[in-house]
Amino acid sequence: MKQFFRMSMMAALLLGLAAFAYSQVGTDVKKAADDTGKATDKAAKDTGHATKKAAAKTGETTETAAKDTAKATDKAAKDTGKATKTVAKDTGKATEKAADKTGDATKTAAKDTGHGIKKGTKAVGHGVKKGAEKTEDVAK
Repeated sequence: MKQFFRMSMMAALLLGLAAFAYSQVGTDVKKAADDTGKATDKAAKDTGHATKKAAAKTGETTETAAKDTAKATDKAAKDTGKATKTVAKDTGKATEKAADKTGDATKTAAKDTGHGIKKGTKAVGHGVKKGAEKTEDVAK
């Protein structure tokens, strides 16, 4: 009976140790879960902060890029206006030169035409005079 009592005591001790071990494991698991939760919470906060910071920088960069694009567009428009103005001036000068040359050519053509008419008139007048002299001679 003593032996049975010892065996019972041993079994009770082992069962008590097992229960204690299981409770210790439960405590350790709960502690690990709490630590994991805290680490996850901290990581989420850090990620949120980094995301917020990145979004702010992206917004600033986008705003700067938009301003730079607007400036470049404005400059291009001004440069185009200047180029158009220069082309218009050059076209005006070329048109004026062409008009002067056309005027000179017209003047020369008029002179040549006038000279030809003068010669033709003189020749006709000379022929008329000769014809008149012949008619006078015949009439005499």
